[in-house]
Amino acid sequence: MIPFLDLNEVNAPYLNAIEAASLRVIRSGWYILGNELRSFETAFATYCNVTHCVGVANGLDAITLILMAYGFPEDSEIIIPANTYIASVLPVAYLGFKPIFVEPDPVTMLLDPDKIAQKITPLTKAIIAVDLYGRSCEMEPIMTLASQYGLKVIADAAQAHGAIYKNKKIGSIADATAFSFYPTKNLGALGDAGAITTSDDALAEKIRYLRNYGSLVRYKNDYQGVNSRLDEIQAAILNVKLPFLDAENDRRRAVAARYLNEIQVRDLTLPPADRIQDDAWHLFVIRHPDRPQFIAHLDANGIQTNVHYPLPIHMQQAFLEYRDLQLPITERIHNEVISLPLNAVLTDEEVTYIIQTVNQFNYQQ
Repeated sequence: MIPFLDLNEVNAPYLNAIEAASLRVIRSGWYILGNELRSFETAFATYCNVTHCVGVANGLDAITLILMAYGFPEDSEIIIPANTYIASVLPVAYLGFKPIFVEPDPVTMLLDPDKIAQKITPLTKAIIAVDLYGRSCEMEPIMTLASQYGLKVIADAAQAHGAIYKNKKIGSIADATAFSFYPTKNLGALGDAGAITTSDDALAEKIRYLRNYGSLVRYKNDYQGVNSRLDEIQAAILNVKLPFLDAENDRRRAVAARYLNEIQVRDLTLPPADRIQDDAWHLFVIRHPDRPQFIAHLDANGIQTNVHYPLPIHMQQAFLEYRDLQLPITERIHNEVISLPLNAVLTDEEVTYIIQTVNQFNYQQ
């Protein structure tokens, strides 16, 4: 069986360094808001070409803290792609804002700038641009539109570490960018972890307060904050792995290029091939009108797949009030998407076998 993702294999090259870094933290006696975090924040800010990186507990909290720091009124509307993962939307709901779901571009499956303008009202305060599957949204028209209407742009780059848009690193384009370092990500910790990047000095300072109970000085609280801190062990692990992110992404790009060039199956839709060397290729997501039949074929031949994601947000039990929305593009995408194995530790032989097996699929209508 070729697993969809084997985290033991992914982390094996760094195991000795991870163990040494973890032991160093344990022996230091300092586990929260210490030198490892400061070191990672500096390194990741430099990597993203921004002034600030603020480490937080996870990617969901990163979005939440950005929204909190902007201090939008409770009746604010936040534009968001309808086909994203639920973690992109939950912070909007938590804070009493209204998510305005926008249909994606049917080819890229990303937020469609042309559809954003149709959804802007006097209550709109921000756009959350989700870099789904490791591909950047079309940020140039999104930023232009936001400037025209006085909106903030928040990038959800939980799947796009190291991705590039028009020669700029993701993390440096939006007003603020939220990252997740969940273990399966291109840059993954060994537990939950996240960060925010921005070049807005005032925003970064406020988020540093908010992540720590609203405090920078112990027992002096300037804001009603939360507890959302990237701990020292996870920061130390990320310090070990960050220098290798570009090399791992290059391997992902090489695998993606082979898939794009060599997979040829009737009725199978591949992702766009126009940015092979810029996308981070967190996931290689294809589409087929008979997903169960395709998955069964790969499973029978020892290839594990995944679905990102099987049910759109507006049809989830948690968001029943949006069930009547007419989102046909979103619903079709969720009915058809399939993720093939794609990671930096896939061997050339495994990639060849996956391609051969996919190409042997005989769609029975």
